[in-house]
Amino acid sequence: MAPSFDLWAKGSHKGTPVVVKMENPNWSMFELEGPSEDDFLIGNTPTGSREKARGKNAKQLTWVLLLKAHRAAGCLTSIGSAFVSLGSAIRRRVASGRTDADSTSSNENKTVKTRFYNCIKVFLWLSLLLLGFEIAAYFKGWHFDAPKLQLQYVFTSPYGVRDVFDWVYTRWVLIRVEYLAPPLQFLSNFCIVLFLIQSLDRLILCLGCFWIRLKKIKPIPKQDAVADLESGENGFFPMVLVQIPMCNEKEVYQQSIGAVCNLDWPKSKILIQILDDSDDPTTQLLIKEEVHKWQQEGANIVYRHRIIRDGYKAGNLKSAMGCSYVKDCEFVAIFDADFQPTPDFLKRTVPHFKDNEDVGLVQARWSFVNKDENLLTRLQNINLAFHFEVEQQVNGIFLNFFGFNGTAGVWRIKALEESGGWLERTTVEDMDIAVRAHLKGWKFVFLNDVECQCEVPESYEAYRKQQHRWHSGPMQLFRLCLPDIIRAKISVWKKFNLIFLFFLLRKLILPFYSFTLFCIILPMTMFIPEAELPAWVVCYIPATMSFLNILPAPKSFPFIVPYLLFENTMSVTKFNAMISGLFQLGSAYEWVVTKKSGRSSEGDLVSLVEKKPKHHRVGSEPNLEEMKADLQQEQEQKARKKKHNRIYTKELSLAFLLLTASARSLLSAQGIHFYFLLFQGISFLLVGLDLIGEQVL
Repeated sequence: MAPSFDLWAKGSHKGTPVVVKMENPNWSMFELEGPSEDDFLIGNTPTGSREKARGKNAKQLTWVLLLKAHRAAGCLTSIGSAFVSLGSAIRRRVASGRTDADSTSSNENKTVKTRFYNCIKVFLWLSLLLLGFEIAAYFKGWHFDAPKLQLQYVFTSPYGVRDVFDWVYTRWVLIRVEYLAPPLQFLSNFCIVLFLIQSLDRLILCLGCFWIRLKKIKPIPKQDAVADLESGENGFFPMVLVQIPMCNEKEVYQQSIGAVCNLDWPKSKILIQILDDSDDPTTQLLIKEEVHKWQQEGANIVYRHRIIRDGYKAGNLKSAMGCSYVKDCEFVAIFDADFQPTPDFLKRTVPHFKDNEDVGLVQARWSFVNKDENLLTRLQNINLAFHFEVEQQVNGIFLNFFGFNGTAGVWRIKALEESGGWLERTTVEDMDIAVRAHLKGWKFVFLNDVECQCEVPESYEAYRKQQHRWHSGPMQLFRLCLPDIIRAKISVWKKFNLIFLFFLLRKLILPFYSFTLFCIILPMTMFIPEAELPAWVVCYIPATMSFLNILPAPKSFPFIVPYLLFENTMSVTKFNAMISGLFQLGSAYEWVVTKKSGRSSEGDLVSLVEKKPKHHRVGSEPNLEEMKADLQQEQEQKARKKKHNRIYTKELSLAFLLLTASARSLLSAQGIHFYFLLFQGISFLLVGLDLIGEQVL
């Protein structure tokens, strides 16, 4: 008796039908059927039925293969289109001829900038020369075995060499072994030690963050402070000064002014200062009109414009704090021009000050409206998520100290005054005031659950300038405040934390070893193989650290490899900035306002639409709206003409240096080193051609 196969349905269509759809109109549709009962009974079926079954199976297989070929062709077409687009972008960069040298600020010392670039070029040309030399030696019979060079051909004749080339190469090998390899190995070991110390610091921070999450630790205001807020106008509502410093930021001024004017705080207990340092008449006019509009709506807001614009942002804040009405305020909240606090921001931050007289600062974390705009913004989101959730949260919980972020924070005005107020001596006035307040004994509170929306730079040019300021300023500050730290009447542990961890390890050692180890020493070890760099230093520990860095932003796990490569790529900018700040070079004093795109969140757009009908214009200025529109259109046209991508010479030179070293590593069959150098070189190449951020067509 033949077995019954109930697994497959019976009927005109035996089995489960599968419809194959082809996108090409020249291909038809065909229905694939599951195996029937007869397909399993080949042994008991006539010869004709077997042939028919085989023919049907062959036809099904043909269509499946056609489907796979179609998908493969589509994939290849996409890859081809991507390469064509990449080639077009590269041609545009080269044809335009614009380099980072064209954007050099008048405050930047061009001699200092080119000196660093020339050093990289020397390494590049030397590596190309050595690569040609090593390839010639390889074809002459000098065989390589990773990581050591086997010298079986050095003494093959009575005179020790076979010809002139062998004699020259033998001398070169001996020079490497006796004079070049020992100091390079010492420098390599030194950087590895720094690398391990910094990795240990990062691991401890991650463990601290894990402990905070496990125990659900977070700053909680006193219960009576929360109850006072809920009790209405008679509750805890101290006078708060809100400051928005801005300079030529016409893309974002409406969002920030609108957000602070909608803060949920009694109108009689809040005063908003718009501190406009713009030197562009159009921007001044637009901001003035926006302030006037909100004044008509009943907001307690004033507009200030400095005639003498000294000291950048610090000078602007210092000038504003000198106003007579500031003495009536107890706290000051500071927001940069692109920040959009939620209406309950003050209600979630100010209560932490009540009955905590030693708390000088309450800092909120940032969130980003454009974090998914391009690859550059995604990588920045990974970095900043780790900075806030791990570094600042852990330091805030366990040490009550972290660097003020310059915005989205509330200061006790008494703490600012006792610490000496805003100083214009560095480009990191926020970190400066934080260090001085910490030396005076003030405590800081970081709120990881209170977010303030803002933007991250979308172009590499803007991001590079921002990072230069963020990494040169701390070294300036370290030189200036080191004597004060040593003389301060604080514990030895706090002095150690400030000097070694806060400044040296995280601000100096990190950019130093990142650039030196992975961009200089690693390529050199390919040409001087007697000095070794272990595979765990090149691959395993960096991959582990990248994994830890990406944990606060779990949705970014697909970008873990680009993140690792990009961080090493940015080391050239950070190293250059660190050296400029440490030795007080010209570019250390450069302040460039980070360019904004003016992107709003969905909630901001909705609120803006809802409020439009409320704005009534007086008849004394009938043509103001038309004048604003004309001036804004003219400025946008000028900005569009100025906007373009560039070629970055230092990054491009390092790309060719690393790619040359990767070619040399092939001769030694060093697999991990080769792949790391290859992909790192490609990363430098993409950044050098400005293909990672915003693309201007």
